[in-house]
Amino acid sequence: MNKPLRRIALFCGLLILTLLIRDNWLQYAQADSLREDPKNRRVAIARYATPRGDIIVDGKAITGHATTKGDFKYKRTYKDGAMWAPVTGFVSQAYGANQLESIEDGILTGNDDRLFFRNTLDMITGKAKEGGNVVTTLNAAAQKAAYDGLKAQGGKGAVAAIEPSTGKILALASFPSYDPSTIAGGSTSDEEAWKKLQKKANPDDPMLNRALREVYPPGSTFKVVTAAAALENGLYPEADSKTDTPLPWTMPGTTTVLKNDGDIPCKNATLRVALQWSCNTVFGKIGSDLENEKMLEQAKKFGFTEEQFTPVRTSASIFSDDMNKSQTALSSIGQFNTAASPLQMAMVASAVANDGELMKPYMVDELQAPNLDPVEKTEPEPMSRPLSAKNAQILQSMMETVVADGTGKNAQIEGVTVGGKTGTAQHGVENSKNPYAWFISYAKTDEGSPVAVAVVIEDDDAVRGDISGGGLAAPIAKSVMEAVINSKR
Repeated sequence: MNKPLRRIALFCGLLILTLLIRDNWLQYAQADSLREDPKNRRVAIARYATPRGDIIVDGKAITGHATTKGDFKYKRTYKDGAMWAPVTGFVSQAYGANQLESIEDGILTGNDDRLFFRNTLDMITGKAKEGGNVVTTLNAAAQKAAYDGLKAQGGKGAVAAIEPSTGKILALASFPSYDPSTIAGGSTSDEEAWKKLQKKANPDDPMLNRALREVYPPGSTFKVVTAAAALENGLYPEADSKTDTPLPWTMPGTTTVLKNDGDIPCKNATLRVALQWSCNTVFGKIGSDLENEKMLEQAKKFGFTEEQFTPVRTSASIFSDDMNKSQTALSSIGQFNTAASPLQMAMVASAVANDGELMKPYMVDELQAPNLDPVEKTEPEPMSRPLSAKNAQILQSMMETVVADGTGKNAQIEGVTVGGKTGTAQHGVENSKNPYAWFISYAKTDEGSPVAVAVVIEDDDAVRGDISGGGLAAPIAKSVMEAVINSKR
């Protein structure tokens, strides 16, 4: 071969090598970024070319699909969309997806790696590609009771309900809400609906999942955590022993007298009486006596300070570090910096009901292939033990007194033992806004404890004097507990 031909051959060989390197770089190193590039319409077109799998509650689909015109053949539809939005989230041809629709997108579209062999077989046999299903732990009757209760209340609020023995989430409601069907497509009407749902256009923020993503001062419901700390640390080992609580009581290092709400029997009250009538002085002093480190340790055992994944992310609840005795006192009655999501406070009630063991909360029971074969099954998992069984049973007896003969009477259910705690939490600078109304509870039957519930109500339009956890939140909790109990009969 003469010299010019050798040069041409070498040059061609270098070109081929460069093309091979570039091809491999695109196929492997940049595959993910190219696939996820929002300008890559082929991926989006393929995503909506087949019907999406469903999200299942009580064996029935709460989602569906409809055909559309244009490049995207199918769009998502929802049944009772506003009621289920805090569970499903949304999937939109124009705005992406969130919550379960996003987290389990691989199963729902049929693109999950775990479906590879089935998809390959379907391709060989010519069968159309299908999405799999997400089977939830939710209880439809409980969800309806929660949503209807919040809607009837008329303000803003949320409900979370858990099965204490497993951690299964039974209800997750938020109000106001939105129908994900209205933003599922890519039309002008979907765009208009999306704009109306944004916080700038709608200050009530209907797309906010208040059950998981909002944290509120828990008020007196946090006294359940403080009572647990008193029992676990041996400060007061019994429910009916008198506490060392003078009246009035001045917070350490201040001249501020901590006040109780009304003329209630709080001087040296027992833990039972203090919880029954929600004595700020008793629980504030317990927090001050135990000090920040021990109170923080107890709060963490219930799940505070860490995000939870259900698998949808839940905002971390707050109990601060480096507080002095006075600040710890206020935090121990659910004020100062203390803040909790409704799911977090349902976890507190759940752990007490489950004899002191907190189970990890979860809302996905099973992932299914398109032929309904199981792909993944969630098994109940212990998360922590905030109380010994003995102390949990002591605290149960105290919470049951609250409902039987205290501030939580509106949660009584005939023939069922109910334990609970009311809360009215300060809101705004110097408590200038209407307070939040809270109620946490659990129900016990002969078969055990089927449900623990947390309810929070924000009502800016209510008469301030009418706002109380027992008055506004307890009736909703009662209806959710009844729904769960009746569904098991």
